[in-house]
Amino acid sequence: MAAELDIGIDASRLATVRECSVLERMPKWLICVPLVVQWLWLSLRYASATVPSAANPRITSGGLVGEGKLEYFRGMGPLARSLTAAHCPVFNDGTATQAALLQAMRQGGLAFSVVAKPDLGLCGYGVRLLPDMAALNAYLAAFPTGETVVLQSYLPQEGEAGIFYARDPATGEGRIIGRPGAAVFSARDGRRPQHRGRTRGRRSACAPHRTLAAARVPRAIVQRAGGRAAGAAGHHRFDPRRRLYRDGAALITPELTHAVDAVDAVDAVARDMPEFHFGRFDVRFESLRELAAGRGFTIMEINGAGSEAIEAWDPDTGVMEGFRMIFAKQRLLFAIGAAQRRAGVRPIGLLALARLNRRQQRLIAQYPPSN
Repeated sequence: MAAELDIGIDASRLATVRECSVLERMPKWLICVPLVVQWLWLSLRYASATVPSAANPRITSGGLVGEGKLEYFRGMGPLARSLTAAHCPVFNDGTATQAALLQAMRQGGLAFSVVAKPDLGLCGYGVRLLPDMAALNAYLAAFPTGETVVLQSYLPQEGEAGIFYARDPATGEGRIIGRPGAAVFSARDGRRPQHRGRTRGRRSACAPHRTLAAARVPRAIVQRAGGRAAGAAGHHRFDPRRRLYRDGAALITPELTHAVDAVDAVDAVARDMPEFHFGRFDVRFESLRELAAGRGFTIMEINGAGSEAIEAWDPDTGVMEGFRMIFAKQRLLFAIGAAQRRAGVRPIGLLALARLNRRQQRLIAQYPPSN
């Protein structure tokens, strides 16, 4: 990976790495206990357990749960749209003809191969690389009726990063959040296979034990899409337990630790989305040097208030440091939500949030297996 991809890092930092982080090896319930305790403490401090939902008032629940991917895209201005992968919605009512599907794809600037994924989803459930119309028809036939599918262009770039962003509603100052100065990127180590027999990690609360992958993506399909097999599995955060996350602080060379241009670029994109104050931009890139300069990246997805602190899963990150990262993001999320509430934004109610979560969990159990 380091040799093939110009990512501007010291390759020796990737030479030795553990298979998974200490956090990943911990039981999921044990990871959740301190996070829930902190969430309850912050709920008491701010007199609301759902105040984070006010951070992004144009998005359902602020992006905590139950929002659609298209909500973020539809709210974009011209700058943000120009940096986002081509996509189109397909409402699965069971009546779409081949001609109608092709027309929708043409209008969205798409051609096979494409990536299909649920509009309402998480953690890569139901994400498939589709090489042709037959595969698309089969996907729609297995997809829940009355729900929306997002078709998106396949992005063959090897580099992938999760860029966390926060903007203070009071001062209007936007910044990339993470470790001071350097934790801008959570780039994956593409040297490791994405599908391994040993994938029983407990990463993330959104990884229940069910079959996520029906089969590997045939290499010929990926080659026709212009990429590599590893790139296909990495697209759109396929099962996070099958990924190796690296904290950008451990990867980025000193000359990239103050990537002002990257901050400005991400801030400009976020400001092109109405009232977006907290979330993570999942991007693909060819060169980390270009990314640090605010160029050469494409947005795959945007996640809001429920964004996971994926850099905490770096195998070189200790338990206390990993929790510190997650705690810091939760504190900041509550503070931003509270500032929005003072400005007149009303957080979602607990019952409404529970209904959204119940609907989302019901749907992901019905999605076709990912590949």
